[in-house]
Amino acid sequence: MPQSQWRIHWHDHGREPQCAPDPRYPQGIHVDVSLGAVQTCEVSVPYPAKRCGYYTLRCTTCGFSCAITTAGRVDDPCAVKVPCKSASHNN
Repeated sequence: MPQSQWRIHWHDHGREPQCAPDPRYPQGIHVDVSLGAVQTCEVSVPYPAKRCGYYTLRCTTCGFSCAITTAGRVDDPCAVKVPCKSASHNN
């Protein structure tokens, strides 16, 4: 799905990270919230986040929405795989 189909907003908690990043993810993590759905989309999120907070993501085509937390570190999410609720979407 085109990136323009997504409304992405970052919500700042105003806190700096307190823990070291996970060294297994030096270039961010791809988060999968699709729960095994057959139809999925992957959306990139701004990376890394400024500090602790969360992104809200909403697809303007199918209406799916979710929230993904951030810590302002290199192991923050850089992409999210989500289920697609649109019957016309073909993966």
